[in-house]
Amino acid sequence: MSTEVTAKSPAPAPPGKSGDAAGGGLLQLMLDGMRRNMRQYGMLIALGLIVAFFAVMTNGDLLLPRNVSNLVLQNSYILILAIGMMLVIIAGHIDLSVGSLTAFVGAFAAVLTVQHDVAWPIAVALCLVAGAAAGALQGFFIAYLGIPSFIVTLSGMLTFRGVTEILLEGQTLGPFPEGLQKIGNGFLPETGPETNYHNLTLLLGIVLIAFVVLQEVRDRKRQQEFSLDTLPTNIFLLKLVAIVSALLVVTMLLASYKGAPIVLIILGVLVVGYGYVMRNSIFGRHIYAIGGNLPAAKLSGVKDKKVTFYVFLNMGVLAALAGLVIAARLNAANPKAGLSYELEAIASAFIGGASMSGGVGTVLGAIIGGVVLGVLNNGMNLLSVGSDWQQVIKGLALLAAVGFDVWNKRKSGS
Repeated sequence: MSTEVTAKSPAPAPPGKSGDAAGGGLLQLMLDGMRRNMRQYGMLIALGLIVAFFAVMTNGDLLLPRNVSNLVLQNSYILILAIGMMLVIIAGHIDLSVGSLTAFVGAFAAVLTVQHDVAWPIAVALCLVAGAAAGALQGFFIAYLGIPSFIVTLSGMLTFRGVTEILLEGQTLGPFPEGLQKIGNGFLPETGPETNYHNLTLLLGIVLIAFVVLQEVRDRKRQQEFSLDTLPTNIFLLKLVAIVSALLVVTMLLASYKGAPIVLIILGVLVVGYGYVMRNSIFGRHIYAIGGNLPAAKLSGVKDKKVTFYVFLNMGVLAALAGLVIAARLNAANPKAGLSYELEAIASAFIGGASMSGGVGTVLGAIIGGVVLGVLNNGMNLLSVGSDWQQVIKGLALLAAVGFDVWNKRKSGS
């Protein structure tokens, strides 16, 4: 008895598939990768286009070393606020008080250092504690008393503005001690041999580039271990080249002027620290959980009230830090300081990928959104665009970002 074994021949490939594997297949992989990561990379592409547009329109003035340095100094406080605001929005809340709180902290610092001769390091510590207390108070009302964050922080906006005017008696108060001024205006010191560049800035830039590349490679390996979707190798390498090129250009521009501003180092520490917390810590995952689906988070054992409380406490600390930075930069405390800062911070978060419904957003996205607004402001100033049209353009940019979020959700069916 014999048995005949026949091997099944593979089904013929659909027309055009085999021949297009090298060309169309790669293109399709690229498009699929871009679609899956549209929220992450869309604003980066937009930022690149905005920078290129204003660089051309200003005949390169936008990318002059001095202007790049000023761009960092002028927008640092908004970027600090945007980090905290991103966490608040991810948790499903909003904070309207941060502009008034920055003004209050600046006034408090001026009263301590100018009127009472308190040493500036002690004054900085007391100001951060004051910001934490203000954030904790608002967080208590929101988390434990159940009052909506919109109402609580609107009340805080009015209260802190009034207290600021009481502290300053309606007048500008300054100047600050030199050490405190450096937080807002200072640069890293010169070190090493005499060169045409700032050596310490070059060194920090190289370390940052190495850190970012290693982090990207590590994240890709982790995604592959868990069988998650990853970018095709060619696209991933292209992404690395783009990141390294951008960081290298910024490093060289800063190093060819006065070096990296001290506030940029503070920002870098905040981005790395908060990025790690939101990606890798239990607390970060709980923030995403309560913003994405509060009932499910409660059933999973997430202590939503405690998380909300600490999110607002953290916002208070970052608002205090931003208040110190802007007061140090202006070298004076002003009763009208901080006006509309809350709107700039909220806009930065939404432009950077936050969702109106909560549960979505990244720390890096908040920074990208803030930089987009900063470049728009700076570029339009260089082109002598009136403040009225600047407001119109920034409003349309915010509407476009939120509209894109809504469109993206509908398309993905989420």
